Parts: sequence; C-alpha cells; structure tokens
Amino acid sequence: MKYQMRREDLVAFASTINAETKEKGKELIFKLCPYCNGGDNHDKETFSVNIENGAFNCFRAGCGKRGHFVELARDFGYALDFGDSKPKKQYRKLAQKEIVVRSKAVEYLESRGISKETAERYKITTRKDNDNILVFPFYDEKGVMVAAKYRNTKFVKGVDKNKEFFENDTKPVLFGMMQASDKTKPLIITEGQLDSLSIADCGIPNAVSVPNGANGSTWQSLCYDWVMGFPEIIIFGDGDEPGQTMVERIIKGFPNARIKNVRKIDYLGEKDANDILRAYGKQAIINCVNNAEVIDIDAVKPLQLVKNVDISAMPKVVTGIAEIDKAIGGMYFGQLIVLTGKRGDGKSTLASNICANVLEQNYNIFVYSGELPDYHFKNWLDKQIAGKEHADMIPNQYGGYDYYISDYTGAVINSWYADRAYIYDNTVVYRKGTDEIPTLIETIERAVCRYGINFVLIDNLMTAISLDSDDIYLEQGKFIKNLKSLALKMNIVILLVAHPRKENRDDLGNDSVSGTSVITNMADVVLTYSRNRGDDAEQYQSLIGIPKNRLFGKVLMGDARIKVKYSEISKRIGGKSDNLNRVYSCFESKSVSKEVTSEPPF
Repeated sequence: MKYQMRREDLVAFASTINAETKEKGKELIFKLCPYCNGGDNHDKETFSVNIENGAFNCFRAGCGKRGHFVELARDFGYALDFGDSKPKKQYRKLAQKEIVVRSKAVEYLESRGISKETAERYKITTRKDNDNILVFPFYDEKGVMVAAKYRNTKFVKGVDKNKEFFENDTKPVLFGMMQASDKTKPLIITEGQLDSLSIADCGIPNAVSVPNGANGSTWQSLCYDWVMGFPEIIIFGDGDEPGQTMVERIIKGFPNARIKNVRKIDYLGEKDANDILRAYGKQAIINCVNNAEVIDIDAVKPLQLVKNVDISAMPKVVTGIAEIDKAIGGMYFGQLIVLTGKRGDGKSTLASNICANVLEQNYNIFVYSGELPDYHFKNWLDKQIAGKEHADMIPNQYGGYDYYISDYTGAVINSWYADRAYIYDNTVVYRKGTDEIPTLIETIERAVCRYGINFVLIDNLMTAISLDSDDIYLEQGKFIKNLKSLALKMNIVILLVAHPRKENRDDLGNDSVSGTSVITNMADVVLTYSRNRGDDAEQYQSLIGIPKNRLFGKVLMGDARIKVKYSEISKRIGGKSDNLNRVYSCFESKSVSKEVTSEPPF
C-alpha cells in the first residue's frame, strides 16, 4: 500500500534519531544533515524535509543527498506504517570472504601512528579500484561482516564529494565488535575508526567506534544488548561540540549503564585519540583511559563531596522557650515546622511568641494570618515584645483591668522592627480579585528575595490553600511540598500552624494533624500545644509536645511534654527556666515613660 505522508511520522522520526529541528513554513529544518552531519565544518540547517510532500534535500555541495521521506526513514532504520504492516529495516548482506590487507592501507595507518599489526588485526585494506580509498570492514560480535565504511585518504574539499561514506544499505553497527571480546574489561567507544584503532594499538582491549559520527544513534538499538554486556563504557569522543553531543546521546541511549568520560584536561589540547597518539605517544592514551571519570547523574552527587558540617553550629533561630530549643536544637534554616493544637488552646499565641523571639535575634519575619485581622496580630505581637514592664493598664467596667500599649511604646517597637517585619495583606483579594494577585507561595518567595526574610509564619493551613478544589487533600499535599521546597531553596524557616483532627485526646501526635499525611511527612519538626489538665495547671497552663524531630530524633510526648506558663498581661509563653519578664533589646537603651501616650518628651 502506498505511504501517505504524515507530519507526526516526520516529527517522530526526528525524535528517534535525536535530531534538533525547527519548523519554518512547510519545511522541517534539521540542525545537521543526518547523512553528512554538516561535513567537516558542521554546517548547520542545510537539510530540510517538506512536511506536505515528504521531499528532503541537503543543500551542501559536498553531500547533496535528496529523495523522499520514505527513503530517509529506510536509511536510518525507522519503520513506517504503510497501512497493512510495519516492515522492519532490511539490510543488505555482504559476501563473507577473506580480506587482503593491502600495503597502501598499512602505509596510511602507519603515517597516523597505527601499527601494521593493528591494521591486520582489524583487517583494514583499500579498494581494488582505488588504493586511496581506505576500507574499514564492520564485523558483528559473531564475526560476520555486516557493513563497510570508506575513507578517501586524498580527499580534496570542494573537489571530492565525501571524505567518508558507508556501503549502501548495510547494517550500521559499532566498528571493532569482533575484536572487542574481553567482557571483563570496559568498552571504549570513540567517534572515528582511526581513534579506536589508535587505542587498540596501545594494547587497550575493547576499542570500538560509532559508524556514522557523533550524531548517529541507529547503532544503539542494534548493539544495545551487546554493549550492556560490558561492565562499563568509557566514552573517548572528539574534544569538540559534536564530541559532547555523542556523549549526551550515549548517556541517553544507555541510561542504566556505568559510563565514564575521558577528562578534557587529558586531551592535552588535541582533538581526538589519534591526534593525542601522534603528538604524545601511547602512554598519553593509556592515561586518558585510566583517568576517565564517571559521568554524574543529575540530582546525584558523591557523598565524599558533601561538606562535613557540625549540625549544632549550623545557622538557626531559637524559639525562646529553652526546653523546646534544647530538644530540637533550634529552628534550622531550610526546615518546615508544623505546629498544631486545638482551637482556642493558644497555638497562634505561641506562634507570635516565637516571632517576637526571632525578631529579638535580629532576623526578618513574614507573617500570613488567615483568620486574624492584621491589627489583631500586631497588637498581640507588640504586647509580647513590650512585656509586663512596658504594658499600661486601665480599669475596666467589670472591676478588673485591661492592658494596652501606649503610643510611645508602640512607636519604639515600630522603630525597632521597621524593615524587618512584614504581614500579608488579606484585603488585596477584595481590592484586586484573586486573578490579579500571585499565589501565597509566590508572594512569600518574592518577600524573601526583596525584604531578606529569614522566618515565615503561616497561620493557618486551611486558610492558606484553595478550598474550591475537588480534592482538598491533593491541594494540601501540593502546598506542603511547595513550602518545603521553598524553605530549602531560600534557606529560611517556615512555621506552619495546622488544625488537629476532631478527637477526644489532649496528647496530640503526628496523626492528630487534620488533612493529608503529607503535612507531617514533609515536616522536619512537629510541635503540639495543649491545655494542661494536671494538678499543676494553675502554675503551668499548657503543654508542648514534640512528636517529630527529624534532625535530632528526640521526641517529647505524654508525661515528657514541656510544661509552660502563660502571662495574661504580656501574652508571653515560657517554660520553667524562662523569664517571662525579660526586657527586649528595643527597650534596653531607652527610658519609656508610661505617662506619655502620644509624643516622646523633648
């Protein structure tokens, strides 16, 4: 059945041979011609295929290859659907006869530093009709000659058509397969036949070369199982851009192989193995192979390259509650910390208490408070910073007292954390609409970059994510993963407040956090905050648990939870050894008068 040209076939073909292409009008332009690879100068964009009629053409005078896409697919072993079946590539069989190694071949190879013994071992000869045409016979692993490649040793650019060319319709396998028989040693893959012969001449076994230059890859599927039979591959390509292309194609074609690459420094300024041999001798080639380095895999690095770090000395912020900091070592940059507790138990108060202590350590904070107005959070934080010493009180109508921050004290605090404390503006949604503002994650990242934020508080998870999703757990999981990635990427601490499940227990654990398990799985530290219902509840109103502590492993649950006290006046929280009346640095050098309520005295 006649083949009908299809654009998707052309695109798939280009992908199969790893060709870089671009579409221009009705033509698909190839970066390099599949047949000539751009010649010696690697001329680019000289080859195109018409998307509608399938006609292809190489505009290089030295190549001039032209025909139909069906022929192109055939030449590179790509099976097309003709409607009835997908024919396999049929390669022409060559006559199996003893090859006579002619003197002209030996003479040429010796001029390239390659011995007669190597020429005879690889059966290099010349054509009968032209002794300037070198013949490289290609044998498969069974010793069957399946292809032949020719090299014009007297090539004149602009006069001769091709410097190298393949016997038509023959199987493009690796050159030197028959001679590469030691499966206990590495397989050395070079770009050119003279390079593999140069390596073999140095006594190194298993030297082979690709059939069609750096850009060809048909050989990979034909030789895959054979190549994978070697313990490792050493790529000894040309030290130029096409050579790097060959490296990338071999890596892509053999993703599970142990692959090494010859170091650029060991080329000693030369282009390829044959040039190195002629310039510096056999030992230089041996050094290239022996010094080849394993090619790194993305996202993988050798453990010995990881710095030895004293974890306890790593940059961190402390919560200000000594027993928490003793257990978790502080809050390390790059960590995601989850704080959970029942509604009304005071987890937001603990979170803002931590913010106050972070500011005291001269770090910058960003706060997202989804349930509280910004002025409510500021009032709470300012009271914790001011403390009992700098709080004012006035009688209320119930016979008690209300505590407040005077204008002057507020001005001192404002001046202290100016350009260091920021809060998310919840009103932006109503002013601009959700379509015109970035996501919370994007806003945090921008704030970190612009304002030098070190610590982020998100209070709380349910208000921070979209509730319109059909799968709220999926939405939570995405958000948590993005938070953890952001903490690592920006080297910041993120404290996330999350509600617990509705359960009748005070000793909360990792499973108590409401929502997907990703929340606590991704967290580095999980803190719980609960009311103290014990006999000493009057002295210590709350309990802080640590059900997860990734860095140090110490967990505090049940009776081991940290007992903390709460000051109604200052809204501060602290443990047994913490001073709830400590004076923050903003007041240390200032005399704050409680009588002044608006302007400072002059």
